[in-house]
Amino acid sequence: MKVSEFFDNKLLNKYNTSGPRYTSYPTALEFHDDFKHDDFIKAIEDSQNRELSLYVHIPFCHTLCYYCGCNKVITRHRDKADTYLEYLAKEISLQAPLFEEYTVKQLHWGGGTPSFLTHPQITKLVSLLKEKFNFSDDLEMSIEIDPREIEMDLAEHLYSLGFNRLSLGVQDLDLKVQQAINRVQSTEFIGNFIQHAKSVGFKSINIDLIYGLPHQTLENFTKTLVKAHEWDVDRISLFSYAHIPSRFAAQRKLRDEWLPNTQEKFALMKLAIETLCDFGYDFIGMDHFAKPNDELSVAQSDGTLHRNFQGYTTRGGCDLLGLGVSSISSIGNSFSQNIKDLKEYYQAITERQHAQIKGVSLTEDDILRGEVIQELMCNLYLDKQLISEKFNIDFDEYFAEDLPLLNTFIDDGLVENTANHIKVEQKARLLIRIICMSFDAYMKKHINQQRFSRVI
Repeated sequence: MKVSEFFDNKLLNKYNTSGPRYTSYPTALEFHDDFKHDDFIKAIEDSQNRELSLYVHIPFCHTLCYYCGCNKVITRHRDKADTYLEYLAKEISLQAPLFEEYTVKQLHWGGGTPSFLTHPQITKLVSLLKEKFNFSDDLEMSIEIDPREIEMDLAEHLYSLGFNRLSLGVQDLDLKVQQAINRVQSTEFIGNFIQHAKSVGFKSINIDLIYGLPHQTLENFTKTLVKAHEWDVDRISLFSYAHIPSRFAAQRKLRDEWLPNTQEKFALMKLAIETLCDFGYDFIGMDHFAKPNDELSVAQSDGTLHRNFQGYTTRGGCDLLGLGVSSISSIGNSFSQNIKDLKEYYQAITERQHAQIKGVSLTEDDILRGEVIQELMCNLYLDKQLISEKFNIDFDEYFAEDLPLLNTFIDDGLVENTANHIKVEQKARLLIRIICMSFDAYMKKHINQQRFSRVI
């Protein structure tokens, strides 16, 4: 279909409400402290999976980006990273024996800013992980990079350690926008680093972009999109800026009058999607773009795309172990999260031999609804018969109270519900979060709370 058909202003305005991004079901709002470390260990023992994805959280950033809602520690003192790595090493040594039977298929470092670490610190952490876990020969290793505080030789160093994917936080290339969000960076250096990383051997490079930032206009955001195309990056993540200053203190530095209004923000999103598709990228899920030969594009076309706490992925079938402060794990039929405060994280590792603070054991209903939401989020299509057979249910009977919630979308031509399948039309792709809320059993208690970001 034509990309322009994604944008029916009347319908998008009608449904532009807040909702979960569904990187998990149940969402993190349902995690509770009744979930103990013994429950985590039992989830490992009961899991039918023996493939593992590792996520390592590095919380440090040199400076504060005013738009950011991530868990981070702002400092220019690298010795703080030495202390953190000591405790992280303890956590790794404590957790790794629980996963002796697992093979690690994917390793991702996020933050914060993982590139805050020095070359020796990065080497030491990679060596420890490879020593403690069983890594696959075809390991996917990725890392998030802040291009403001790195040297060109970081690419060689990372590649020599086995990293094969890079993700650069770019967000926007306009100087006025950068100044407003406290993130001034060199467009020339970013381009040179991307080309250098390719020459070193990196086969996959992603950049993050954000629309809805202060002072963004169609003209200056077009320049950012064109430059991304010139860099010939393999993937682009396009995120909507969620302005929630009541939750994130730094966002109070961004004046409301600087921000695009609802119509202007919608136009920025429309511009980005149309431009990137015109450049030849495939539109993945609701916010990713990839070259047609990229494995994300292939997975979407053959119906095997997954979604987890790292977004859209081809490795969603793995159990996920999160390491470091605030990191989230998905093991078997459970989710769990580490402590968010750095000092409390250190204390927990020392006193309790783990940093887990909360989590949830999934019920049969959670597992079923999670799969329904996963299928719709990733593939915009659900085979009722397959779900019925897998879970030994009659789909329409089981979801008798939920299916009527789809009627408004059906009336607007956004969803098709037949005896055999549920199909989300392409023009409803941007509303998939709202459509999936129809199957969310926990949504009623959050319906009047601003706990989630708006769809657009």
